[in-house]
Amino acid sequence: MAVSQQVKTITQMLDEAPDVDVRASWESLWAILSEIKDRIAAEFEVTRHPSSADYDYYEAGGFEGSLSTFTGPELEWFVHSWIGNRSASILDMNINVWLGPHIDAPHLCLVFGTVPQLFHYSDLIARRDIGVDVDYVRRFYDPENADYLAFRGDERFTPNVSHGAYMRAITSPVAHSYMADRTAENIEVLRGYVMKRFDRWLDYVRTAPPVPLEEQKALQARDHRLREQTYTLDPMNALAVRAMGEETAHKMIALRYGAEQLAGR
Repeated sequence: MAVSQQVKTITQMLDEAPDVDVRASWESLWAILSEIKDRIAAEFEVTRHPSSADYDYYEAGGFEGSLSTFTGPELEWFVHSWIGNRSASILDMNINVWLGPHIDAPHLCLVFGTVPQLFHYSDLIARRDIGVDVDYVRRFYDPENADYLAFRGDERFTPNVSHGAYMRAITSPVAHSYMADRTAENIEVLRGYVMKRFDRWLDYVRTAPPVPLEEQKALQARDHRLREQTYTLDPMNALAVRAMGEETAHKMIALRYGAEQLAGR
């Protein structure tokens, strides 16, 4: 029985085309995320976290990459990173922004990848029980709904789902997860969608009311647990383990979610 691209594993996709040079795609996609990173750094006060100081560029096993992590008064944890093999099909590039517990707005996740097809995932990560808190849905997700449906209806992009049940459980009603042909046109289309989402998220943060002081500790504890689990339970980690070895892969995962910071070091 043929397997739909919507539910193929990353390993299956790579096995079909394991040695494609994706350097040109990396340059275009990384430029988009770097532009967003620069805009975030211009908007918010952030400082480089020392745990990532030695990872401007690294190589480990068959993978290479870059990892920059930041903290600040508004952004408790901010990650700008990529990992993969630019000559052998696989890339994962991302920006993740975890807000401080005093800011009442969703977190931001933006991901580009190649497998070697073009992959995109993005979400505004909910910090409330959105099955109960209707006002939260109306405030943050209703304004995204028309753009979400437009993207979902774009036939150049095929919906794709994670094989991890947990990863599907944490997605919001406007989460994007798509595969597409790796073309300059599709990358430019993605740029448009991502920049519009980023602009709206930035406006949410700028206009966010403060979280009541008595609620901040519980919200922060939830944020910290979510932050760790979204990295450690990602099925994509299996590829890093295969390429880098279990010890190195787990070290890089811990650096990405900020284990040292969460431990208070």
